[in-house]
Amino acid sequence: MQNRIEIFKQMLENEPENSMVMFGLAKEYEKIGANDEIIETLEKYLAVADDEGNAYGVLAKAYEQKGNRKKAIEIYKKGIEVSMAHGHPSMANDYQMTLDLDYAD
Repeated sequence: MQNRIEIFKQMLENEPENSMVMFGLAKEYEKIGANDEIIETLEKYLAVADDEGNAYGVLAKAYEQKGNRKKAIEIYKKGIEVSMAHGHPSMANDYQMTLDLDYAD
C-alpha cells in the first residue's frame, strides 16, 4: 500500500495540479485511514477539480473520523449540491440519509 502512495506522490511532484492523481492518492490514504492526509489532499483536489460528488463523501468521512462534525456536515451538504448538479441523485440521497441518520440532534 505504501508503495502505491509513494508512486502517487512522485506523480504529483511531476504534475502538482493533476487532479486525477490527487484523487487517487486520497483514495489510497482512505484505505489506510490516514484522515489528515485525506483532508489535505482532497481540499487541494477540490480547489482544482470539477468533482461530481464522490470526493465530498470521502472528505466528510475523514472530518467525521477526526471528530469535526460541523465540518463533516458542511461537506456533506456541499456534496449533495454538487451531486445533484452533476445528475447523481442517488449519491445526493446517500449523503442526505447520512445527515439524517448520523447527524440528527
